[in-house]
Amino acid sequence: MKRNLALAAAMVVAGSASAVAETPVERGAYLMKSIVACGNCHTVQTPKGPLADRDLAGGMEIPDEGMVARVPNITSDKETGIGKWTEAQLILAIREGKRPDGSIIGPPMPIGQYRKMADDDVKAIVAYLQQTKPVAGKVAASEYKFPLPPAYGPPVGKVEAPSRSDKVAYGRYLVTALGHCIECHSPMGAQGPDTEGRPFQGGAVFKGPWGASVAPALNASHLGSWSDDEIKRAITTGVSKDGRHLTPPMGFGYYKNMAAADLDSIVAYLRTLK
Repeated sequence: MKRNLALAAAMVVAGSASAVAETPVERGAYLMKSIVACGNCHTVQTPKGPLADRDLAGGMEIPDEGMVARVPNITSDKETGIGKWTEAQLILAIREGKRPDGSIIGPPMPIGQYRKMADDDVKAIVAYLQQTKPVAGKVAASEYKFPLPPAYGPPVGKVEAPSRSDKVAYGRYLVTALGHCIECHSPMGAQGPDTEGRPFQGGAVFKGPWGASVAPALNASHLGSWSDDEIKRAITTGVSKDGRHLTPPMGFGYYKNMAAADLDSIVAYLRTLK
């Protein structure tokens, strides 16, 4: 009897270890198909959802005041995508907004948040991108009527993710560095989303085929009366506390794939916002 119990305990431990010991590509796939949701912009969206055969092939136009951003192809295609880019070049593009030719990537790419992305996670995303199916599709350059910065900051050094056991800290990491929720849910300022002065206070307007979506606040002024399950339902299904169906560009189709522990951490962090 004791031997059987010991064997069962060992199997549980082994199963837990295998669940955590994911490969970089597996971690990258999870991030891309859930909280990071690059396909929400880098795949053409239709009223029926993203074009499955054009996954990550770019082509979406995002017009805004002073710019027309054309979302690039980030599949492994060597001629029109990122197939010739090295790991270091891709990491530089994601975290510092600089292409291999030295040109700067403009908004709405949330470089300010991606600079906080942990080394292991950005490497996992790159590992996933490098093994994607190549899809040919040349995308014209974006147009900006304002100057882009020469850089988004000093070179990014070593970055480590907070411990997942600290739910509040890890939740903050999820909604800033990985999910950049703070970018959409903060009001627009003179230099873009005011993530420093008025973080998570809502008010930004997003126009598209759905009309105009106004991002709500994510602090206690809006979510204070919501239960944890109601917040999770809104994130993963797009159904509000009152039963309304929320509209894009919120990436419900990706967020539904988030692990329960990550959703718990997000809620734990949102509960700290005054």
